[in-house]
Amino acid sequence: MPPPGCSRRCVERERAKGDGRGRDTAAIQRAVDAAGRSGGTVVLPPGEYVSGTIRLRSDMVLRLAAGATLIASPDDDDFDPYERLPYESFADRETTDFAFALLQGHGLRHVAIVGPGRIDGNRVSRRGPKPIALKRCRDVVVRDLTIENAPNYNVSLLGCDDVEIVGVTIRNGYSDGIDPDCCRNVRIAGCRIESRDDAIVAKTSLALGVRRSTENVIVTDCALVNVRNALKLGTESSGDFKNIVFRDCTISARPEWWKPYPRDWKPFPSAGVSLTTVDGGNIDGVVVSNITMTGVRAPLFVRLGRRGWGQDVPSAGVLKNVRISNIVATGALWPSSIIGIPGHRVSDLELADVHISGEGGGNVEMARRDVPERDSVYPDATRFRHLPAYGLYCRHVARLRTDRIALIVDEPDARPAVVLDNMLESDLGTLTASAPANGGPVVWLRSVRGSVLRDVRQEASARPLVRVSGADTDDVEVLGEAVIVESDVDATALRAESKN
Repeated sequence: MPPPGCSRRCVERERAKGDGRGRDTAAIQRAVDAAGRSGGTVVLPPGEYVSGTIRLRSDMVLRLAAGATLIASPDDDDFDPYERLPYESFADRETTDFAFALLQGHGLRHVAIVGPGRIDGNRVSRRGPKPIALKRCRDVVVRDLTIENAPNYNVSLLGCDDVEIVGVTIRNGYSDGIDPDCCRNVRIAGCRIESRDDAIVAKTSLALGVRRSTENVIVTDCALVNVRNALKLGTESSGDFKNIVFRDCTISARPEWWKPYPRDWKPFPSAGVSLTTVDGGNIDGVVVSNITMTGVRAPLFVRLGRRGWGQDVPSAGVLKNVRISNIVATGALWPSSIIGIPGHRVSDLELADVHISGEGGGNVEMARRDVPERDSVYPDATRFRHLPAYGLYCRHVARLRTDRIALIVDEPDARPAVVLDNMLESDLGTLTASAPANGGPVVWLRSVRGSVLRDVRQEASARPLVRVSGADTDDVEVLGEAVIVESDVDATALRAESKN
């Protein structure tokens, strides 16, 4: 924010009409340029201001007063044309372009856009100018605004540091809500976002032409209503993600937004929390806590892959040190999943105090499904859909720790609650689950090594609780459960002991 004592400039002085008919672009730009020269605040008083691209300046505040609406011109020619980057970015235009926008800033310091007024994207479909697009800026504040009808990323940030986005409401968004890409020291708090795409997405794309990490991002106290992913890392993941916190948020769905989609795709977001790296970047240090979800397809989706955008030879990064706790999800359609790829495990991940209830209804064929690796495709829960478990499916994971997990289904489901496939050095604590419909096991361990399963409980008394298979299973301890051991498991690989 500019220092106290800076001048205030009302756009009316520059002959902005605010009548909702004529273009006020030139008048607003004159006020912004003047504020940028000396530092100050530009005020849009009550009215409707139709505008093309406004180029913001350093050391200024743009304040939309109560009753003021900044409306994107319906004519695309009123906006700066798309950027022509001198390098290959490997991402789509929405991710890489920061010129075709209503409020645009490049290389700024100390810039703020504040309400309580509104920004109207003035579109009824996707594709169009971004409401706010800031690139390589520092000391940015976006506060107490309402953004409506945006056809592109609502608040799009690339290579920006020291950012606060507080009290922002996004309504009827046709694209992502808030996207910090290659940004550091970002706080997003107290926002309500309604989006037909992802709600809050941290990325590390190659839109800057170089690899840059996203670090020290906190998202807290937000209410998210969306169709795709609510809280997400990736998919653009060429750089690293470090010290990311998602906490104290609610997630829900808007069924009417799914009318154009196939009938079997029900109006659920893809994932409540999606943590993905597929372009060689590393995820190291993520905390997800106190999240309530209603009507999501997959509550948790954690994926390490090898798509390889921007890489001569696609290679996987590292996904480690993730703690997920105090999660309540109801109405889930698909299971949560944690999935690496052969030779590259998701590692050092903890799940605690997680309660998930889902629709159920899975059959024996789903339980027997051989899940393809699909390590080079776009990472999304929709790529896997019906997995062999109704609650949690893990594959290619090392050092998973779980405790106080509850997995419940509303309708009978023939799948195990949990399937652990090709796991290493994991410690699984208390698990409470609905009994599978066919009397099968609650937990299926497949090719698991060096792991302990401590306490499995189910709502009904049917047995067995645990199934163990896989010729390379070794050094597995199951405490106090009824166990089925398949013939391909070496007799010395398993220790099953009573807790009594």
